[in-house]
Amino acid sequence: MCQQTAKPLINHKVVFHGAGSMAEAIVRGLIARSVIYADNVVMLNRSSSERLAELRSRYGVNGTNDPEHKDEYLRTSPVIVLAMKPKDAAAAIRDLAPLLTDGQLIVSVIAGLSIRTIQGLLGKKQPVVRTMPNTSSSIGLGATGIAFSKEVSEEQRKLALNIFEAVGLTAVIDEERMETLTGISGSGPAYIYYMMEAMIAAGIRGGLSKEQSAELTVQTVLGAARMVQQTGEEPAALRKKVTSPGGSTQAALEVLDKGDFFETVIAAVSRCAERSREMGAALEAELTPNDEKE
Repeated sequence: MCQQTAKPLINHKVVFHGAGSMAEAIVRGLIARSVIYADNVVMLNRSSSERLAELRSRYGVNGTNDPEHKDEYLRTSPVIVLAMKPKDAAAAIRDLAPLLTDGQLIVSVIAGLSIRTIQGLLGKKQPVVRTMPNTSSSIGLGATGIAFSKEVSEEQRKLALNIFEAVGLTAVIDEERMETLTGISGSGPAYIYYMMEAMIAAGIRGGLSKEQSAELTVQTVLGAARMVQQTGEEPAALRKKVTSPGGSTQAALEVLDKGDFFETVIAAVSRCAERSREMGAALEAELTPNDEKE
Protein backbone atom coordinates (compact mmCIF):
# COMPACT_ATOMS: atom_id res chain seq x y z
CA MET A 1 0.00 0.00 0.00
CA CYS A 2 1.06 3.57 -0.67
CA GLN A 3 1.92 5.69 2.32
CA GLN A 4 -0.01 8.90 2.86
CA THR A 5 1.80 12.01 1.77
CA ALA A 6 3.38 13.98 4.59
CA LYS A 7 1.97 17.26 3.28
CA PRO A 8 -1.41 17.57 1.54
CA LEU A 9 -1.84 19.43 -1.74
CA ILE A 10 -4.30 21.82 -0.10
CA ASN A 11 -3.17 23.21 3.23
CA HIS A 12 -5.95 25.65 4.09
CA LYS A 13 -9.68 25.56 4.75
CA VAL A 14 -12.16 24.64 2.04
CA VAL A 15 -15.81 25.34 2.85
CA PHE A 16 -18.59 23.28 1.27
CA HIS A 17 -21.73 25.43 1.26
CA GLY A 18 -24.13 22.50 1.16
CA ALA A 19 -23.70 18.98 2.55
CA GLY A 20 -25.56 16.73 0.12
CA SER A 21 -24.42 13.66 -1.79
CA MET A 22 -22.19 15.50 -4.29
CA ALA A 23 -20.38 17.46 -1.58
CA GLU A 24 -19.89 14.25 0.38
CA ALA A 25 -18.57 12.41 -2.69
CA ILE A 26 -15.92 15.08 -3.30
CA VAL A 27 -14.96 15.32 0.38
CA ARG A 28 -14.68 11.57 0.71
CA GLY A 29 -12.39 11.42 -2.32
CA LEU A 30 -10.20 14.33 -1.18
CA ILE A 31 -9.68 12.87 2.29
CA ALA A 32 -9.16 9.31 1.07
CA ARG A 33 -6.49 10.55 -1.36
CA SER A 34 -4.82 12.72 1.32
CA VAL A 35 -5.31 15.86 -0.74
CA ILE A 36 -6.50 17.78 2.32
CA TYR A 37 -6.59 17.18 6.07
CA ALA A 38 -10.08 16.43 7.34
CA ASP A 39 -9.96 19.26 9.86
CA ASN A 40 -9.44 21.74 7.02
CA VAL A 41 -12.78 20.74 5.49
CA VAL A 42 -15.88 22.62 6.65
CA MET A 43 -19.38 21.50 5.65
CA LEU A 44 -22.35 23.83 6.05
CA ASN A 45 -26.05 23.25 5.69
CA ARG A 46 -29.22 25.11 6.55
CA SER A 47 -30.80 23.03 9.29
CA SER A 48 -29.90 19.34 9.56
CA SER A 49 -27.67 18.88 12.61
CA GLU A 50 -28.12 15.13 12.20
CA ARG A 51 -26.59 15.20 8.72
CA LEU A 52 -23.64 17.28 9.90
CA ALA A 53 -23.06 14.95 12.85
CA GLU A 54 -23.03 12.01 10.45
CA LEU A 55 -20.41 13.69 8.24
CA ARG A 56 -18.26 14.66 11.23
CA SER A 57 -18.34 11.09 12.50
CA ARG A 58 -17.69 9.54 9.09
CA TYR A 59 -14.86 11.78 7.85
CA GLY A 60 -13.61 13.87 10.78
CA VAL A 61 -14.58 17.14 9.06
CA ASN A 62 -15.95 20.29 10.66
CA GLY A 63 -19.61 21.12 10.18
CA THR A 64 -22.12 23.67 11.39
CA ASN A 65 -25.49 25.22 10.68
CA ASP A 66 -25.12 27.94 13.31
CA PRO A 67 -25.57 31.26 11.41
CA GLU A 68 -22.71 33.11 13.14
CA HIS A 69 -20.23 30.27 12.70
CA LYS A 70 -21.31 29.78 9.08
CA ASP A 71 -20.74 33.46 8.30
CA GLU A 72 -17.29 33.39 9.89
CA TYR A 73 -16.21 30.37 7.84
CA LEU A 74 -17.56 31.96 4.66
CA ARG A 75 -15.74 35.24 5.39
CA THR A 76 -12.36 33.61 5.97
CA SER A 77 -12.06 30.59 3.68
CA PRO A 78 -9.99 31.06 0.50
CA VAL A 79 -12.22 28.52 -1.30
CA ILE A 80 -15.99 28.14 -1.09
CA VAL A 81 -17.66 25.26 -2.92
CA LEU A 82 -21.29 25.95 -3.78
CA ALA A 83 -23.01 22.59 -3.33
CA MET A 84 -26.55 23.46 -2.29
CA LYS A 85 -29.67 22.37 -4.18
CA PRO A 86 -30.39 24.46 -7.30
CA LYS A 87 -33.68 25.70 -5.81
CA ASP A 88 -31.77 27.15 -2.84
CA ALA A 89 -28.90 28.60 -4.84
CA ALA A 90 -30.13 32.11 -5.70
CA ALA A 91 -30.96 33.08 -2.11
CA ALA A 92 -27.82 31.47 -0.72
CA ILE A 93 -25.53 33.24 -3.19
CA ARG A 94 -27.13 36.61 -2.54
CA ASP A 95 -26.65 36.07 1.20
CA LEU A 96 -23.03 35.11 0.57
CA ALA A 97 -22.21 38.28 -1.39
CA PRO A 98 -21.64 40.73 1.49
CA LEU A 99 -19.35 38.28 3.28
CA LEU A 100 -16.84 37.92 0.45
CA THR A 101 -13.55 39.64 -0.25
CA ASP A 102 -12.17 39.96 -3.78
CA GLY A 103 -9.65 37.12 -3.59
CA GLN A 104 -11.95 34.33 -2.44
CA LEU A 105 -12.52 31.60 -5.02
CA ILE A 106 -16.04 30.35 -5.69
CA VAL A 107 -16.32 26.80 -7.04
CA SER A 108 -19.79 25.71 -8.16
CA VAL A 109 -20.95 22.11 -8.54
CA ILE A 110 -24.57 23.14 -9.18
CA ALA A 111 -26.10 21.92 -12.45
CA GLY A 112 -27.24 24.68 -14.78
CA LEU A 113 -25.75 27.55 -12.79
CA SER A 114 -23.64 29.66 -15.15
CA ILE A 115 -20.66 31.81 -14.23
CA ARG A 116 -22.60 34.87 -15.42
CA THR A 117 -25.53 34.04 -13.13
CA ILE A 118 -23.27 33.42 -10.12
CA GLN A 119 -21.51 36.74 -10.62
CA GLY A 120 -24.83 38.48 -11.20
CA LEU A 121 -26.25 37.12 -7.96
CA LEU A 122 -23.08 38.12 -6.11
CA GLY A 123 -23.19 41.56 -7.69
CA LYS A 124 -19.47 41.48 -8.48
CA LYS A 125 -16.91 39.79 -10.70
CA GLN A 126 -15.74 37.24 -8.13
CA PRO A 127 -13.34 34.53 -9.37
CA VAL A 128 -15.64 31.62 -10.24
CA VAL A 129 -14.95 28.05 -11.31
CA ARG A 130 -17.94 26.20 -12.72
CA THR A 131 -17.72 22.43 -12.50
CA MET A 132 -19.85 19.37 -13.14
CA PRO A 133 -18.46 16.35 -11.29
CA ASN A 134 -20.20 13.04 -10.71
CA THR A 135 -20.56 10.90 -7.60
CA SER A 136 -17.84 8.46 -8.71
CA SER A 137 -15.50 11.13 -7.33
CA SER A 138 -16.01 9.45 -3.95
CA ILE A 139 -13.87 6.49 -5.10
CA GLY A 140 -11.37 8.48 -7.14
CA LEU A 141 -13.02 7.63 -10.48
CA GLY A 142 -14.96 10.83 -11.06
CA ALA A 143 -15.31 12.68 -14.35
CA THR A 144 -15.48 16.46 -13.95
CA GLY A 145 -15.95 19.22 -16.49
CA ILE A 146 -14.39 22.55 -15.50
CA ALA A 147 -14.77 26.10 -16.84
CA PHE A 148 -13.09 29.24 -15.44
CA SER A 149 -14.14 32.86 -15.28
CA LYS A 150 -11.53 35.33 -16.53
CA GLU A 151 -11.00 36.58 -12.96
CA VAL A 152 -9.55 33.22 -11.82
CA SER A 153 -5.79 33.48 -11.22
CA GLU A 154 -3.32 30.84 -12.34
CA GLU A 155 -2.84 29.77 -8.73
CA GLN A 156 -6.60 29.43 -8.24
CA ARG A 157 -6.88 27.50 -11.49
CA LYS A 158 -4.28 25.01 -10.27
CA LEU A 159 -6.04 24.75 -6.92
CA ALA A 160 -9.38 23.89 -8.56
CA LEU A 161 -7.72 21.34 -10.81
CA ASN A 162 -5.97 19.81 -7.78
CA ILE A 163 -9.33 19.31 -6.08
CA PHE A 164 -10.95 17.50 -8.98
CA GLU A 165 -7.90 15.71 -10.42
CA ALA A 166 -7.52 14.11 -7.00
CA VAL A 167 -10.90 12.45 -7.40
CA GLY A 168 -10.79 11.44 -11.05
CA LEU A 169 -10.47 12.68 -14.62
CA THR A 170 -10.96 16.36 -15.45
CA ALA A 171 -11.85 18.06 -18.73
CA VAL A 172 -11.36 21.83 -19.08
CA ILE A 173 -14.06 22.92 -21.53
CA ASP A 174 -15.75 26.04 -22.87
CA GLU A 175 -18.63 26.85 -20.57
CA GLU A 176 -21.23 26.58 -23.34
CA ARG A 177 -20.43 22.84 -23.55
CA MET A 178 -21.14 22.24 -19.85
CA GLU A 179 -24.74 21.11 -20.32
CA THR A 180 -23.71 18.46 -22.85
CA LEU A 181 -21.07 17.22 -20.44
CA THR A 182 -23.73 17.14 -17.70
CA GLY A 183 -25.82 14.84 -19.88
CA ILE A 184 -22.92 12.45 -20.45
CA SER A 185 -20.78 12.26 -17.32
CA GLY A 186 -22.61 14.34 -14.72
CA SER A 187 -25.78 12.23 -14.85
CA GLY A 188 -24.25 9.33 -16.76
CA PRO A 189 -23.69 7.02 -13.77
CA ALA A 190 -27.48 6.93 -13.26
CA TYR A 191 -27.99 5.55 -16.78
CA ILE A 192 -25.46 2.78 -16.15
CA TYR A 193 -27.00 1.97 -12.76
CA TYR A 194 -30.44 1.78 -14.39
CA MET A 195 -29.20 -0.73 -16.99
CA MET A 196 -27.51 -2.71 -14.23
CA GLU A 197 -30.82 -2.82 -12.33
CA ALA A 198 -32.46 -4.32 -15.42
CA MET A 199 -29.66 -6.88 -15.96
CA ILE A 200 -29.83 -7.97 -12.31
CA ALA A 201 -33.62 -8.31 -12.55
CA ALA A 202 -33.26 -10.40 -15.72
CA GLY A 203 -30.81 -12.72 -13.98
CA ILE A 204 -33.17 -13.19 -11.03
CA ARG A 205 -36.12 -13.91 -13.34
CA GLY A 206 -33.94 -16.47 -15.11
CA GLY A 207 -33.28 -18.35 -11.88
CA LEU A 208 -30.03 -16.88 -10.56
CA SER A 209 -29.86 -15.72 -6.97
CA LYS A 210 -29.90 -11.98 -6.37
CA GLU A 211 -26.28 -12.17 -5.17
CA GLN A 212 -25.11 -14.11 -8.23
CA SER A 213 -26.94 -11.83 -10.64
CA ALA A 214 -25.58 -8.69 -8.99
CA GLU A 215 -22.01 -9.99 -8.85
CA LEU A 216 -22.03 -11.06 -12.50
CA THR A 217 -23.57 -7.75 -13.63
CA VAL A 218 -21.07 -5.63 -11.71
CA GLN A 219 -18.11 -7.60 -13.07
CA THR A 220 -19.47 -7.45 -16.61
CA VAL A 221 -19.88 -3.66 -16.54
CA LEU A 222 -16.49 -3.19 -14.90
CA GLY A 223 -14.81 -5.50 -17.44
CA ALA A 224 -16.45 -3.79 -20.42
CA ALA A 225 -15.33 -0.34 -19.25
CA ARG A 226 -11.80 -1.57 -18.65
CA MET A 227 -11.67 -3.21 -22.09
CA VAL A 228 -12.47 0.12 -23.75
CA GLN A 229 -9.98 1.92 -21.52
CA GLN A 230 -7.08 -0.52 -21.79
CA THR A 231 -7.36 -1.67 -25.42
CA GLY A 232 -8.02 1.79 -26.82
CA GLU A 233 -10.53 0.27 -29.23
CA GLU A 234 -13.84 1.90 -30.06
CA PRO A 235 -16.87 0.47 -28.23
CA ALA A 236 -18.42 -0.35 -31.61
CA ALA A 237 -15.39 -2.46 -32.58
CA LEU A 238 -15.43 -4.35 -29.28
CA ARG A 239 -19.18 -4.93 -29.62
CA LYS A 240 -18.70 -6.46 -33.07
CA LYS A 241 -16.03 -8.81 -31.71
CA VAL A 242 -18.49 -10.40 -29.28
CA THR A 243 -21.43 -10.43 -31.70
CA SER A 244 -21.41 -13.55 -33.89
CA PRO A 245 -23.83 -13.46 -36.86
CA GLY A 246 -26.97 -15.33 -35.93
CA GLY A 247 -25.75 -15.86 -32.38
CA SER A 248 -27.27 -15.15 -28.97
CA THR A 249 -25.60 -11.75 -28.57
CA GLN A 250 -26.94 -10.60 -31.90
CA ALA A 251 -30.41 -11.77 -30.89
CA ALA A 252 -30.18 -9.69 -27.71
CA LEU A 253 -28.98 -6.60 -29.57
CA GLU A 254 -31.83 -6.94 -32.04
CA VAL A 255 -34.28 -6.69 -29.13
CA LEU A 256 -32.51 -3.50 -27.97
CA ASP A 257 -32.69 -2.12 -31.50
CA LYS A 258 -36.43 -2.79 -31.65
CA GLY A 259 -36.72 -0.53 -28.62
CA ASP A 260 -34.58 2.08 -30.43
CA PHE A 261 -31.99 1.73 -27.63
CA PHE A 262 -29.24 3.75 -29.34
CA GLU A 263 -31.41 6.77 -30.15
CA THR A 264 -33.19 6.55 -26.78
CA VAL A 265 -29.87 6.92 -24.95
CA ILE A 266 -28.94 9.89 -27.14
CA ALA A 267 -32.35 11.43 -26.46
CA ALA A 268 -31.87 10.90 -22.71
CA VAL A 269 -28.50 12.68 -22.78
CA SER A 270 -30.03 15.52 -24.81
CA ARG A 271 -32.97 15.85 -22.44
CA CYS A 272 -30.62 15.94 -19.45
CA ALA A 273 -28.62 18.74 -21.08
CA GLU A 274 -31.84 20.58 -21.95
CA ARG A 275 -33.11 20.28 -18.36
CA SER A 276 -29.79 21.61 -17.08
CA ARG A 277 -30.26 24.65 -19.35
CA GLU A 278 -33.83 25.08 -18.09
CA MET A 279 -32.67 25.06 -14.47
CA GLY A 280 -30.00 27.61 -15.33
CA ALA A 281 -32.54 29.83 -17.06
CA ALA A 282 -34.81 29.64 -14.02
CA LEU A 283 -31.96 30.72 -11.78
CA GLU A 284 -31.00 33.51 -14.16
CA ALA A 285 -34.60 34.71 -14.12
CA GLU A 286 -34.21 35.33 -10.39
CA LEU A 287 -31.66 38.04 -11.11
CA THR A 288 -33.05 41.44 -10.19
CA PRO A 289 -32.55 44.42 -12.54
CA ASN A 290 -29.91 45.71 -10.10
CA ASP A 291 -28.07 42.37 -10.28
CA GLU A 292 -27.95 42.56 -14.07
CA LYS A 293 -26.43 46.05 -14.03
CA GLU A 294 -23.41 44.92 -12.01
